[in-house]
Amino acid sequence: MNAELPFRERHQIRADAFVELLIWRVPGPVRGSTHDYKYALAYVVAGHCVIRYDNEAGKGDHKHIGDMEMPYAFTTPAKLLADFWFDVDQWRLA
Repeated sequence: MNAELPFRERHQIRADAFVELLIWRVPGPVRGSTHDYKYALAYVVAGHCVIRYDNEAGKGDHKHIGDMEMPYAFTTPAKLLADFWFDVDQWRLA
């Protein structure tokens, strides 16, 4: 499988917090997903991943907020990023 990494960013949010964003274009859907993207978006605070969006093979599209895991309805990479940043902002305001 040849994958293209069209999007990769890392943002330092605070001295002890960062966001890492990875989105690959893949030749076909990852097992459990219905689109041609593989992604891993993470918000890490003090060494702990507190928010993660991903679509690992077999699990499909989902997100982790704290200790909770829930399905995620992927539509587009732009919407994925907007939803992720919304959750990061909500976490930071809590």
